[in-house]
Amino acid sequence: MASPVPGLPTGLVVGTYDEYPDAQRAVDYLAEHRFPVEHLAIVGTDLRQIERVTGRMTWGKALLGGLATGAWLGLFVGLLLSLFTDEAWAQIVVMSVAWGAIFMMVLGAVGYAFTGGRRDFTSKSVIVAGRYEIYCQHQHAEDARNHLARLSLRTG
Repeated sequence: MASPVPGLPTGLVVGTYDEYPDAQRAVDYLAEHRFPVEHLAIVGTDLRQIERVTGRMTWGKALLGGLATGAWLGLFVGLLLSLFTDEAWAQIVVMSVAWGAIFMMVLGAVGYAFTGGRRDFTSKSVIVAGRYEIYCQHQHAEDARNHLARLSLRTG
């Protein structure tokens, strides 16, 4: 079976935008005007990874993060298991939450211990593009450009 997103797009660039919502708005406009949007692709270029440091990693954060993750996982497993029993389902849920929290807290502690002081901070990462290009298959490119020109006259 072919992948729904088969590699790099082919065709011509019919629009370039600084922000993703602008590129998305252009494709929405084309869809509203009955353009065959299945011949389009939005491609982010000039990619940058941005990592925001959110704080120091400590033993407390490692343990608490493991505990919280384990509790949620345990709740999910416990609720799933409780579907298959009529008795003591509450006890199954409570024990699943407790064991999940303990297991993941230990796993969090072991993971933090193995870092050996490297990467003693927490962060969030995101990849952003410098610009977004709309590619269109050759046979529909001129029509797409004409539609997008009308859009730019309307919003410009």
